Amino acid sequence: MSFTLPPALRPIRLLVIGLAALALAGCQDVGGGGPLINTRASVPVALLVPQGSQDPNNEILATSLTNAARMAVDDLSGVRIDLRVYPTEGTAQGAANAASKAANEGARIILGPVYADAANAAGRAVGARGLTVLSFSNNPQIAGGNVFILGNTFRNNANRLVRYAMSQGYDRIMVVHADNLTGQVGRAAVEGAVNAAGATFTGAAAYKFTQQGMIDAVKEIATQVKDTDTNAIIFAADTAGALPILAQLLPENGVDPRKVKFMGLTRWDIPTQTLSLRGLQGGWFTLPDPALDAAFRQRYAQAYGKPPHPLASLAYDAVAAVGALIATGRADALSRRNLTQSSGFAGVGGVFRLLPDGTNERALAVVEIRNRKVQVIDPAPTGFDTTGF
Repeated sequence: MSFTLPPALRPIRLLVIGLAALALAGCQDVGGGGPLINTRASVPVALLVPQGSQDPNNEILATSLTNAARMAVDDLSGVRIDLRVYPTEGTAQGAANAASKAANEGARIILGPVYADAANAAGRAVGARGLTVLSFSNNPQIAGGNVFILGNTFRNNANRLVRYAMSQGYDRIMVVHADNLTGQVGRAAVEGAVNAAGATFTGAAAYKFTQQGMIDAVKEIATQVKDTDTNAIIFAADTAGALPILAQLLPENGVDPRKVKFMGLTRWDIPTQTLSLRGLQGGWFTLPDPALDAAFRQRYAQAYGKPPHPLASLAYDAVAAVGALIATGRADALSRRNLTQSSGFAGVGGVFRLLPDGTNERALAVVEIRNRKVQVIDPAPTGFDTTGF
């Protein structure tokens, strides 16, 4: 028995993949608070990015978000947005300061920041000013009030996977997760999705978030799978954490992925080496519409000479959604009610909508790993009146 532990066993700050943004239909509601705007003039929009943190990864992310947002502004037709970029230094206090400065300088809505603590701080800083924050976080714990999250959530992934699994006869589902905050969020998402779909939740198995903790938990997980007659496992782990170890050790301990379907709440195609893991062959996870996502990445690379960061599409989508609302010509276009229109938005990653609780719902394709490649087995829905939602 041998395996390589991924280099970074660390709590996940966010898990987001790109989503989209041109209005599918005109605003269906009016009112709901928020600042009034003059749609015949250029509308000030603030973009908060983790620039100035001295972290090279944050600098790359900040540049990619800014580039994607500016691309979206250039793509707008008949709408003028005055995009103003504010550095947050990658901290909560920096985000609060940037949000306050943006509000003082006339911003009518705030896009970003990325990290949950920063987004929460930005929301608090401008809450009394009536400004909405469309953050790039995927943490549902900060959603609500004047803060929305645009990042793809565990709940959204779990709902999509469970519904499709049910349609294929996988109706006895358990969740395997780390014994930490991210794992608990994953567990709650899976349990809620299973119960909502009318499947049988066969339980949860947790492991300590250490190499030895994962190894020690495998036999107990395998026994639980057998004793509960589980026919599907949803893993909350990502490819930089426990997933590679679990994918190897569970089959070695009697959990046959040809009989028990392996599914994941996170992307299994980053890095691409994960697709070669034997235990994940035949496994399922979710993606934004691959064709739409590829088209965005190609356009970005042509414009800026390098591929976008995986989160860049969120900035594009946020700008495009705001632009689509401004295009309606309504003074209250950026009100909460209009932002949460039931028809949602569409764009680089497929359709999505903002929900009144501050979270989001978005279209995802279900994909399977076949011969070390990603194969779409159930396409992303194209609207919210389709069966995928």
